[in-house]
Amino acid sequence: MAEQLCRGFRAHDDRDRDRSIEAFFEVDRRQFAHLDDATARTATTAYVDALWAKDALEADCSAADGTIDTEAIARADWAPVERCFGERAAAVGMNSSYARDSTAAWRRHKTGEDYWTAFLRAQTAELRAAVQDPAYPHKPNEGLSGYGPEPVRYVLGVELHDMHTEPHWRQAVRALTPYYAFVLNAHRERGLLNEIALPS
Repeated sequence: MAEQLCRGFRAHDDRDRDRSIEAFFEVDRRQFAHLDDATARTATTAYVDALWAKDALEADCSAADGTIDTEAIARADWAPVERCFGERAAAVGMNSSYARDSTAAWRRHKTGEDYWTAFLRAQTAELRAAVQDPAYPHKPNEGLSGYGPEPVRYVLGVELHDMHTEPHWRQAVRALTPYYAFVLNAHRERGLLNEIALPS
């Protein structure tokens, strides 16, 4: 699953929409075990649509050399991006804050502001939906304002993606593997592993 997620982002970087959808779908159909394949694909497609809508904004706010005008992209209308993330949230049944936080994260990722906090919030919402546990994380008594280890692992994957080197991609797979192991273990505890196709 970690490898497929990275393949999805690499396909996005290569502007290959179909390959991006197929890779992300292999993740979504396994992490959202409570969904049928058709609904999982709807969620995946909405996610990829959000990435492509984001890219369109970047193109509109970039100079000829590809440099993004951070002030222009901050002022741009991000409603199409948020709408796509909202469609994903609705398909999965996650908190609607996911759409707002995901949009804020990607916008700030381009403007040079704090994007990781919004990513952590969004990923917590997605993880809670995946494992069907609205109370995650279950910390015993300290650091209760934190987001839990799994969303942090996911954001580390984003950081490694930003480096765009083969060694960093391999690190991203290693960083994200425990994230998806946590998800699959939650499915196992709920007796859902037999309902999803795992790679051999």
